[in-house]
Amino acid sequence: MRKLAPITGFAIVGALLLSGCGSAANEADAAADDTLIVYTNSNSDGRGEWLTAEADKAGFDIEIVGAGGGDATNKIIAEKGNPVADVVFGLNNMYFEQLKAADTIAPYTPAWSGEVDAALADPAAEKSYWPLVQQGIVLAYNADALSAGEAPQEWTDLWTEDEFKKRYESVTGLGGATTQLVFAGILNDYKDPNGDLGISDEGWAQVEAYFDNGSPSVADKDLYARMADGEVDMGQMWSSGLTAREAEYGVDTEIMTPEAGVPFAVEQIGIIKGTENKDQAAEFIDWFGSAEVQGSWAKEFNAMPVNTAAIEQADPEVVKFHEELKRQDIDWTFAQENMGAWVEKIELEYMN
Repeated sequence: MRKLAPITGFAIVGALLLSGCGSAANEADAAADDTLIVYTNSNSDGRGEWLTAEADKAGFDIEIVGAGGGDATNKIIAEKGNPVADVVFGLNNMYFEQLKAADTIAPYTPAWSGEVDAALADPAAEKSYWPLVQQGIVLAYNADALSAGEAPQEWTDLWTEDEFKKRYESVTGLGGATTQLVFAGILNDYKDPNGDLGISDEGWAQVEAYFDNGSPSVADKDLYARMADGEVDMGQMWSSGLTAREAEYGVDTEIMTPEAGVPFAVEQIGIIKGTENKDQAAEFIDWFGSAEVQGSWAKEFNAMPVNTAAIEQADPEVVKFHEELKRQDIDWTFAQENMGAWVEKIELEYMN
């Protein structure tokens, strides 16, 4: 299969607790002020450790705090009155639009802004977030269990065709970016201005059938581990997460290629509004988004960078894979406006 590697993550690093008095306390406070708190949903599979180590070499002391895209977004908004983070990256446009609407990110133009397609960044004239990496959200299936001719062609095949029922992993939480993008892609085909939360009854019936006919995810057990054990044969995955899991679990996978395409996530970076480390945060963004660092990131994790100079350093197979992956045309404004309500409805009414 096409060779790629990991990206989205959920490990959380604890907060630093400082105590003491006098000059020792002052020195500790000064040290804490020098530490950049970085929120991200892109720290799994060694990414957080790699970034921390490379940032240290460049003179940045960072602390990674990881969470799912939706969870990280909600956390930043909840902390608006007393911001904890200095920088956030990895979240897609939909989440950054929520952060911008909540007035939680500060406008900034990085030194590398001319090396990326500005159309992928904040659409506002005064831009508050800029793109780093892009990837598709796909359905991966075990190639030893299903041939290309036997595999599903659309997401709805999973719960409408008897041969796929209970063979796909269904989610047990909606806090992650990948899951929310999957549902954005599904519900996009069922828009109805007269329907509940803008979705037709048929659309909500599809969501109900998704949960009724799937095999619920297992806590602390990767999709690929479940495929290796024969528990399921397919499930959702971000495109850069495929290769590392194939190697780790010994499972050869292919991806479903729906006629309409797949949702694409463009991962962004921005400065948290109200941070006392704004200058240092800006310097970190200038460093991390540079062609040199993004090129190294792409090599290390088989990512697809947005920086044009970094693309030249990326694995040609990775570039080819993403160029051939058809993008689904999704009404992101509609999805962004409704996602919070959709998640609440799904969790209350349909999730097993």
